[in-house]
Amino acid sequence: MSDKINHTTTNRQISLARRSPHYWRVTIDDPPLNIFGPDTIPQLNEIITALETDEHVKVVVFDSAVEGFFLTHYDFLAELENTTRLPPGPTGLLPLPDTLVRLSRAPVVSIASIRGRATGVGSALALACDMRFVSREKANLSQWEVGAGVVPGGGPMARLPRLMERGRALEVLLGADDIRGDLAERYGYANRSLPDADLDEFVDALAPRIASFDKRAISETKRFADVASLPSDYEIAPELDVCVASIMRPAAQKRIRMLMEQGFHRPGDVEDRLGYYVGQLER
Repeated sequence: MSDKINHTTTNRQISLARRSPHYWRVTIDDPPLNIFGPDTIPQLNEIITALETDEHVKVVVFDSAVEGFFLTHYDFLAELENTTRLPPGPTGLLPLPDTLVRLSRAPVVSIASIRGRATGVGSALALACDMRFVSREKANLSQWEVGAGVVPGGGPMARLPRLMERGRALEVLLGADDIRGDLAERYGYANRSLPDADLDEFVDALAPRIASFDKRAISETKRFADVASLPSDYEIAPELDVCVASIMRPAAQKRIRMLMEQGFHRPGDVEDRLGYYVGQLER
């Protein structure tokens, strides 16, 4: 059974489909690049609130309808104030980290099914999910921001070292390069990388399997795992503030401008190989 949630926003970038009362799918669909912007934040918040308040849902899968892109970076063409002026969420954190923290702690199992690029905010969303399954041939994960002179925001510095050892986390964060599916699995960035032809079948088997189990048993088990593995709000809170400040610095403005001149924010090779291009800016 599929039931689209009712929306009032005209430019819908995220849709929610109920496969069953217990198993939901959230699909990102903002072609051509699935860029994350200020308009995306309230839509994501709406989805998280629904997950927190629905008494039946047990599993949610995040995926994409846009070929080659799961979810990419922040919209650098949008006015920064459109993001910074949004009020804090229920956790007291700014809206983006608030929604990601609430997703991690929701009494629902969250799964990212990644085919294409999950870069910047896309990586942060994937890291906030409980599990990540990726296409071996088509997935690219990255925290590319340092290569553009920007400090990542939304929690990756707090989450990545908990998934992989510190040196590998710093390689991802400071190397700012694309991490392909098989390496993402080896590093702990993803649970598994699967042949692209098998990804949907695997996720479509695992999600309903978990959704068939008792919700209280699921949520209580997840809550104890959260205590052992999730960062505190105190660790996540400063990241976005520092990220926003770093975007305004001359070094970041120069690098972002250079990327724009080469084709950043437009379909093409820069967006397809962002890790490569940020590594060439000062060479």
